[in-house]
Amino acid sequence: MTPSPETDTTAPGSTGQVVVVQTADGPMPTHLWTPPSGSGPGIVLVQEIFGVSGYISQRGRDLSALGYVVLAPEVYWRLPDATIDEDGDVLGQAMGLVQQVDWGLAVADVGAAVEHLRGMIEVTGPVGLVGFCFGGGLAFNVAATTPVDVLVSYYGSALPNLLPLADQVTVPSLHHFGTADAYIPAEAQEQIRQAVTPNGARFETYEGANHAFDNPNPMFHDAEASAAAWAVTVPFLAEHLSSPSV
Repeated sequence: MTPSPETDTTAPGSTGQVVVVQTADGPMPTHLWTPPSGSGPGIVLVQEIFGVSGYISQRGRDLSALGYVVLAPEVYWRLPDATIDEDGDVLGQAMGLVQQVDWGLAVADVGAAVEHLRGMIEVTGPVGLVGFCFGGGLAFNVAATTPVDVLVSYYGSALPNLLPLADQVTVPSLHHFGTADAYIPAEAQEQIRQAVTPNGARFETYEGANHAFDNPNPMFHDAEASAAAWAVTVPFLAEHLSSPSV
């Protein structure tokens, strides 16, 4: 394997190094974070409805610090304007963007990111998926259709509609939900649990936490639940991706 010729030579920053992944419809921008060692197992990091935001970029840096090569695709790349004005109605804007996404194309795009990452010379081990909210459901769908080695889904918002795919997700998987999730209530969470755990999935809940509890925005954040979920996620990934740094 050789380094990808589509890798931009721009120096890495808080949003990572820009890497172009070829899809059936053209080039998709993604963001790459490499570990201090320069190589390791791979993780495709799948965004929330807010795009590859500062929060998602921070999680990319967090994961790369643990020894992973992390690639975050810009799922909104096909949209004519995916800009979110942080001084406006951020949630309303993001909801407007996600409603424009073609789900099937998004699944294919993240699958292309998985294959691209697996082929990079920097990736020396298995490849997994980590997704948040919109990205948690999208990652679940990709795990059902694209070979990966592990899945971590934080409160996957589309999961209630994806349960027919549960038997196709056979890799080790971990699901996080808050018990006070206003978007995915207890009844829906129980349906998800019953669908995924027969295939060996781990299902974790956090008392009193709402939807998007890992997002540091004060509108969403639950510090206790975020820390507890991360403390489960890190060793789970290490176990199934054999990260040398954990």
